[in-house]
Amino acid sequence: MSSKFDREIILKALALLDDFLRKQDTIGEICIFGGAAMILAFDARFATRDVDAIFVPKDRVNSAILAIAAQLSLPADWLNDGVKGFVSDNEDYTAEDMPVFENLRVIRPSARYLLAMKCLASRVGGYGERGDISDIKILCQHIGCDSPEKVMDIVLEYYPPAQIYAKMQFLIQEIFQSPQSS
Repeated sequence: MSSKFDREIILKALALLDDFLRKQDTIGEICIFGGAAMILAFDARFATRDVDAIFVPKDRVNSAILAIAAQLSLPADWLNDGVKGFVSDNEDYTAEDMPVFENLRVIRPSARYLLAMKCLASRVGGYGERGDISDIKILCQHIGCDSPEKVMDIVLEYYPPAQIYAKMQFLIQEIFQSPQSS
């Protein structure tokens, strides 16, 4: 099943997750990454394919994910922790501009950290797919980053040089060479 998650669906699913945790007398925490973070914190895009996140308590949230998927007719992996392999050791999270719930604390990477993650991914997209370029441009504008060198400095705050590939460097150079990035 191919789903698109817009702001309304994401907020509805998070509210149901909060409700599930409240009924379990549990406080949970979720850190939302990627497109969902761009939607919620920066109102930067219309939709994303899923909600990438890390969350605790894992067992209770996993149970809720399946229940919410069934209730809202979403794929079973609508909320997934596949992003955990890309999380930096330099944790830099904030609750700024994120929804507030009673039993669910919602946080996201800082704009700088999210920029570093988007650059590391460097997805250009294809027909009918969205890449990371527009998100990188929005984040650069948000933090006032105006050169490829400044972007690289930010990426290196979060990731070691061994994780930096030529593909990313070329993409960043291309973004700042295009007339729309000014």
